[in-house]
Amino acid sequence: MERIYIGMGSNLAAPEEQLLSAIEALAQLPASQLRGVSAFYQSDSLLPGQPRYTNAVAALDSNLEPLVLLDALQAIENQQGRERNERWGPRTLDLDILLFGDRLLDEPRLKVPHYHMHARPFVLYPLAELAPAELRLADGRTLKALLDACPFVGLERLA
Repeated sequence: MERIYIGMGSNLAAPEEQLLSAIEALAQLPASQLRGVSAFYQSDSLLPGQPRYTNAVAALDSNLEPLVLLDALQAIENQQGRERNERWGPRTLDLDILLFGDRLLDEPRLKVPHYHMHARPFVLYPLAELAPAELRLADGRTLKALLDACPFVGLERLA
């Protein structure tokens, strides 16, 4: 089994409930075990004029291959009403594979480590709750170095 970290976000249709439903769905994935979930955080949208996002990260141990897992995550998004109308637009649920063991993936549908995670505090700080700071990404960067370069700005940790 490989340890996989999944970023979760929602800014529509009761975002905290959307994330809780997604966590339940992740726990039901075949050949997988949910190992942990970070606290929930709120952050501003990347695009102006959208509702604030609620974000978290989940740790999953899985035997699923990357594209099989991606398909399963997209099925969960679709079951929760995800519509893909605009890039970085509002959404009921977004599930992103951030890290997949020590793999470096560059597929048309999947880039791992996630290509923007280094610049997103709403990804890095929840990830740091689940992964050790000395975690080394497949591209050589450490989680600690990413955190040091990405201040805790614009985030609110929810109770």
